[in-house]
Amino acid sequence: METKNIRDYLQAGKRAHLVGIGGVSMASLAEVLHGAGVKVTGSDQRESATVLHLRGLGIPVTIGHRAESVEGADCVVRTAAVHDSNPEIAAALSAGVPVFERAQAWGAIMRDYKNALCISGTHGKTTTTSMCTHIFMAAQADPTVMIGGTLPLLEACHRVGHGDTIILESCEYCDSFLAFFPTVAVILNVEADHLDYFKDLADVEKSFRAFADKVPEDGLIVANCEDENTMFTLRGEKRPVMTFGVEKGDVHAENLSMDHGFGSFDVVCRGEKYAHLDLSVPGMHNVKNALAAAAAAIALRIPGRAVEDGMRDFRLPGRRFEYKGVYHGAEVCDDYAHHPGELASLFDTAEALDYKRVVCAFQPHTYSRTHELFDDFVGVLRRPDVTILAEIFAAREDNDVGISSADLAAKIPGSVFCPTLADVTAKLREIAQPGDLILTVGAGDIYLAGEALMKEA
Repeated sequence: METKNIRDYLQAGKRAHLVGIGGVSMASLAEVLHGAGVKVTGSDQRESATVLHLRGLGIPVTIGHRAESVEGADCVVRTAAVHDSNPEIAAALSAGVPVFERAQAWGAIMRDYKNALCISGTHGKTTTTSMCTHIFMAAQADPTVMIGGTLPLLEACHRVGHGDTIILESCEYCDSFLAFFPTVAVILNVEADHLDYFKDLADVEKSFRAFADKVPEDGLIVANCEDENTMFTLRGEKRPVMTFGVEKGDVHAENLSMDHGFGSFDVVCRGEKYAHLDLSVPGMHNVKNALAAAAAAIALRIPGRAVEDGMRDFRLPGRRFEYKGVYHGAEVCDDYAHHPGELASLFDTAEALDYKRVVCAFQPHTYSRTHELFDDFVGVLRRPDVTILAEIFAAREDNDVGISSADLAAKIPGSVFCPTLADVTAKLREIAQPGDLILTVGAGDIYLAGEALMKEA
């Protein structure tokens, strides 16, 4: 079914059934549709705080996937991870009930907004979307927001606003963002990732180019001119492009200084000072994220003062260098990094913060990513003073390639392989020293190892 037809089903009074409603983006979608008068029901595999929250709003959620759950629904919305073999999807298809992807639903919603600001990139999406949210809130633009992590400002991963702007984190996995309709498309970087779906880097670049080409002729692409793959992807693009970068670009930093990893700089747009930022989050990668957010604000005519005000109190979303506490004199932080490029940025930040040692407990995410980027992971995971490797988090995959984190450990001198999260916690307990920075890192459930450690603090 064509994407445009979904608008006929997401109307007040219609019933939409969401399969996998407990996920971050699906739960946000449920609330937005519920607020628009759509009768929302849903299902998920397990009980969770999110499920309880949705029920508290009056959205019925069943646990487990059963065919009868879709009876009476006008349409069904699913995540990319839910296949046709799912009992509810199979029942809907059999009954002729339209089945849409989550991204199609967000795409339909954003067409009701004058400004659709979509932030894409292999990494940095959640942080930059969060920065944009702070800025547009400071500008009193009353935006609708969807973020892939909990933002302290919102105490949620989404917001239903009444302004003319929607801000969405836009993911390339399964070409999801190609269902979107951006008026301003931000491309932070382009790297080989999600190689269980994409064939190679060229295939990833093709997807990002298609995303950029979704922008209308009177819209704007905001692109990182210091990222070679991004600029290659946009080669020959005829739509308007505003570039950003630390040292060059239409929007760039001047008078940049780094104090223990925290950036202070002027944001300059085409020769004119636009704003001055003193960042409250560390790392050169966050300087670049802030410049991307500032460029997006410029694109949508947000005054520089709002950028300054919004960024002054900016706090990172959950699982982005998230401080957890102190254990035996060691500071414990958690981070979502799961790609070699993200790990490199994380270690750049950590090494600038004057800790005696950086101890990294890393859990690779998906067998395919670990296999395809094996040498890159080995190279970057040699950087911490101590590297502890948890077993690979399977996520959506079976181990068809026969790989283990033990294979990484064999190539990283001094590293330790821990088969279980309990073993990770035990190893951290054994080696923690005053002055250490302990990082639990990965997109799976590695954070539980750090939380178990903190319960003993």
